[in-house]
Amino acid sequence: MSRTNNKTGNSIRNATSSHRELLKKVRRIEIRTRHAVNDVFAGSYHSTFKGRGMEFDRVREYVTGDDVRAIDWNVTARSGTPHVKKFIEEREMTVMLMVDISASNDFGSTPQLKRDLAAEVAAMLAFSATRNNDRIGLILFSDQVEKYIPPRKGSAHVLRIVQEVLTHEPQSTGTDARPALDFLNHTHPKKAVTFLVSDFIFPIDCEKPLKITARRHDLIAVTIADKHEHAWPRVGVVEWQDPESGERILIDTSSTAVRTQLLHEQTQRIDQRNSTLKRSGIDTIELLAGEPYEKAFIKFFSTRNHRK
Repeated sequence: MSRTNNKTGNSIRNATSSHRELLKKVRRIEIRTRHAVNDVFAGSYHSTFKGRGMEFDRVREYVTGDDVRAIDWNVTARSGTPHVKKFIEEREMTVMLMVDISASNDFGSTPQLKRDLAAEVAAMLAFSATRNNDRIGLILFSDQVEKYIPPRKGSAHVLRIVQEVLTHEPQSTGTDARPALDFLNHTHPKKAVTFLVSDFIFPIDCEKPLKITARRHDLIAVTIADKHEHAWPRVGVVEWQDPESGERILIDTSSTAVRTQLLHEQTQRIDQRNSTLKRSGIDTIELLAGEPYEKAFIKFFSTRNHRK
């Protein structure tokens, strides 16, 4: 009986410790991303995503300096004095985060896994949306939709999103964005600013659903990678396990020919991904785990605003 109690007690202590560590992790992400939102991205998000347009507010009498093109001729004719239409910016938008939580995102050669970076980016975008009174929602996916959180406002909602990205255990280890894209298009018929956060290690025949989604929504790709996926270090023979298929192979990283071949394959995959996104009319933000992401987003905001 005492053994059972000891095991139960250890399990409770372990669970409590894990919960504390998770809260610390979420808190650290909150502090870092709030700093970025307040000090780095101040104004950039708002000027880039201005809402759906202008909404009629009221009619008032014309005063010197008003744009004559705004005159409401019907009201002017009835009242006998010039009146103009006033409009207000329809500010509120829906922002959707589509985050890849398949097994390949649990990789990391630095203390920050790809999944950790995805959570931090999600937090930064979510806090930016909240600051601008936009609603923020979340779709977690592997090769299926794993979790859907409808769009809402508020800091507590943002922290829930971060926690889900960090902790949700996927039912599948594979990756395929097509079910998630279809789900977004069916659940959100109105245009939403959508950030697709993924390492983009999924089937190449995803171009058609990407194009469809990009036509319906403002779709932006945020690519997450690890530097050792681009260039393997010379550490001799290593056993590599594919996190999604489970396949294990031995790789001689000290061989120049092997390293060259791996780099060639990775470069081809990246080129193919970028070509697919470009043909689909999707802007891309490229990030590396363990490295600052602020400059990449500042460049994105600047390019978007210049284009407008």
